[in-house]
Amino acid sequence: MNYFLLAETDFFRLINEAGDCNMETAYTAFATQVIELCNGGMDMNLTVIALAYIEIELQHHPVRNLSEEKREIAAYVSKALSFVRKMQKFLATPQVPPLISANNATETTASLLQWTGNAIDLVELIYGIDVMGCINNGNMPLKQLAPLLYKIFGVDSKDCYRFYTD
Repeated sequence: MNYFLLAETDFFRLINEAGDCNMETAYTAFATQVIELCNGGMDMNLTVIALAYIEIELQHHPVRNLSEEKREIAAYVSKALSFVRKMQKFLATPQVPPLISANNATETTASLLQWTGNAIDLVELIYGIDVMGCINNGNMPLKQLAPLLYKIFGVDSKDCYRFYTD
């Protein structure tokens, strides 16, 4: 990897008075390259080294010696330095994905409960809960309640109603 990649940009050529493009455009291209470096899937150690190098280059750039008409360059050097430091903090913060998603948590909980009685008993329990109206203040239709409870208890609901129609 080229550790000096960020120092070879139009932005650095401009701040070192060797470039001839627009400062805003060059700064934007520099920031984009920093972002791509941080998100590009490269070896994180190499990215950290490249950012450390560019931070030092920006931090010790001779902006204090510039004439008044070149203060715009000093402002962009400060912006670039701040941006590089923010990206370093971003990379230093562990990006830990959630261990269990919300969907997996409900399925795991549901699979812990296993209905061990016969299907008729579960159907009667579901009808009893529906008649009592104790779920959602009685506003949950049986057609929604039954499949949910079947899923919670891990029961295949196929043909559960036939016991009452025979």
